[in-house]
Amino acid sequence: MRSLPRTQQGLTFLSIAFILALIGFFTLLILKIAPIYINHSRVVNAIKAVENTTDIVTKSKSEIKTSLEKRFDMNYVEHVTPEDVTIVAQPGYVRVEVDYERVERIFGNLSVLVEFHEGFEAGNK
Repeated sequence: MRSLPRTQQGLTFLSIAFILALIGFFTLLILKIAPIYINHSRVVNAIKAVENTTDIVTKSKSEIKTSLEKRFDMNYVEHVTPEDVTIVAQPGYVRVEVDYERVERIFGNLSVLVEFHEGFEAGNK
């Protein structure tokens, strides 16, 4: 009795190369973007620490800015400049906002832009 020929099973070289290229691209993307979000979590922790400071509403604008900069230094925050921090301090009211963006080059002319907006309000206007 004659047996039917078995059909080929598996992937071709091109399909394996395509799958490996996709895996490599997404791995590169993760390796480039993950540090941006790790840095952002440090920014959020510093802002929360300043927000939880006792009598934050009685502090002056320069005291709040100094406290925030010290926490940024302690947490090794990068890519946040003093121009990115906006502080409104009035008697009994404080608003702190940190708005910054980060552009990370992936390869060639391909880049990723990530924008962050964080802050808090304390006291009564």
